[in-house]
Amino acid sequence: APAGTGASADGGLLGGLGGLLDKLKDAGHGNVADSWVGTGQNQPINPGDLGSALGPAVIREIAQRTGMNEQELLQQLSTALPGIVDKLTPNGQIPQNHQVASAFNS
Repeated sequence: APAGTGASADGGLLGGLGGLLDKLKDAGHGNVADSWVGTGQNQPINPGDLGSALGPAVIREIAQRTGMNEQELLQQLSTALPGIVDKLTPNGQIPQNHQVASAFNS
């Protein structure tokens, strides 16, 4: 799918977790994304860098879905995302999308 396309109803926003990490790596934040997946300390990402990596169309769509403004959304995402990715990758591996879904359903 072309970059910046929206979400599907099955939670396929950004092409899943792997797609999100690829976007961060493409934007020059691979070391940060790798720290979240790996078993060591999670490196922070600032809201502006996260917004640049995800792109304005994605941020706008998520903001509309959540009812937050874009700045508030990026602030909360940049705070929460390292821990979420870390929790979804307990063995330092990116799980398949169905495994991600089951992590939120348990």
